Amino acid sequence: MDQDTTASLADITAKETWTIEDHEQMLEQLFAVSNAAEKFKGVLTKLVADNPEPRGGAALKIGIARYMLCRFAEALDVLSDATDNKDRRWFQALCLMHLRRYDEAAEELARTKARGVSADKVDLKLAEIHALAGDLESADKLLTSLSRALSETAEYHYVRGLVAELAGFGDKAVEAYQQALSIDESYGEATFRLAYFYDLHGDEERAIELYRACTSQPPVHANALLNLAVLYDDAGDYDEAIAAARRVLANDPSHLRARLILKDAQSSKVMYYDEEQAKRMAYRSAVLETPVTDFELSVRARNCLKKMNIRTLGDLVRTSEATLMSYKNFGETSLREIREMLSARNLSLGQALEEDVVQDAALMAAVSAAFSSPAPVEVSEEVLNTPVNQVDFSIRVQRALETIEIKTLGDLITKTEADLLACSNFGQTSLNEVHAKLTEYGLKLSEAD
Repeated sequence: MDQDTTASLADITAKETWTIEDHEQMLEQLFAVSNAAEKFKGVLTKLVADNPEPRGGAALKIGIARYMLCRFAEALDVLSDATDNKDRRWFQALCLMHLRRYDEAAEELARTKARGVSADKVDLKLAEIHALAGDLESADKLLTSLSRALSETAEYHYVRGLVAELAGFGDKAVEAYQQALSIDESYGEATFRLAYFYDLHGDEERAIELYRACTSQPPVHANALLNLAVLYDDAGDYDEAIAAARRVLANDPSHLRARLILKDAQSSKVMYYDEEQAKRMAYRSAVLETPVTDFELSVRARNCLKKMNIRTLGDLVRTSEATLMSYKNFGETSLREIREMLSARNLSLGQALEEDVVQDAALMAAVSAAFSSPAPVEVSEEVLNTPVNQVDFSIRVQRALETIEIKTLGDLITKTEADLLACSNFGQTSLNEVHAKLTEYGLKLSEAD
């Protein structure tokens, strides 16, 4: 940070309490200098650590600091002990919005208007909340009423773009976001939504450029870092993916998606080709594909296997002894014949079934431990109607859901694991992410019949 910026930020930091105007001034100062935001993050972190139980004006200051660190739930906790004024109510509304508690956020905004925040400023933020909650009609009405007063502001065009994007008008959304940034290039929300749009539509190069701009501005939202990490991982730039995921974990060590992405990138980085194992697997596959007609079996045994549609050794090792014995005309002599033939090749009846059971049990235990809920909860229609593009899924997951035309969480829970895994580029890491996010909403995927 240059000397003037440092002095200005130091003056604000030294204040006993902060206001909406102080927050806006800090953002302007931080954007003006390269890498200032990352350095100031250390100042905010120390400020929060040194004031664990503030009250009154100090609680408002620490609440805003936690908000700038994207610790929205923690910010709400401390703001509840702050001096009750328009600044407290405004930041409580912002935290509630980021936590997707839209009705409560709208209520807090109404209180800010009563305490002196500009009606236009409140209504524009309310339009954003309506859009994020899926009420595009109410958002559009508010925008229309504000067009004359606020059409020269970056925030107005950002909200206009958000409504257009969520309504499915991509070109209009891009135009609005770009207009917002032409008015104020530091407007982070417009930068993020534009990056997200390009990312979702396959323009990874432009998306990365814009996500990087997002991560240099406060508050640095975890979604920008996580989407950037996924893009780096897809491009094979694992060190950058790891660095982005670690930035999220430095702020929130328990962040599940960041941990999944970090593990995925680290695994990709150390992945190697085991030639000997590959040879063993190729040999085993070749053996299992051997037709049973290549072996000396009795006519009765051959005929029974043929009628049971057992063509290869692989079919045999996926068949239990009980299944064979239940077939008409298949007796102990035929069973002994087949046992001896398989034993000579270090195989046995039902072997593949036993291996599948062990693997499935281990997988299910891991998934259950990570994503099980202690008790079922009643789910509201509002939750089921939540658009998936407003859920914090990675771009990889969002693309997959868009491919199979999943619009809401209600649509998503009608799908099984197999349905999702059948999507291109959708693997176990993406599946774990879906499980984790649905659990937050008290939901789970459908079970296979």
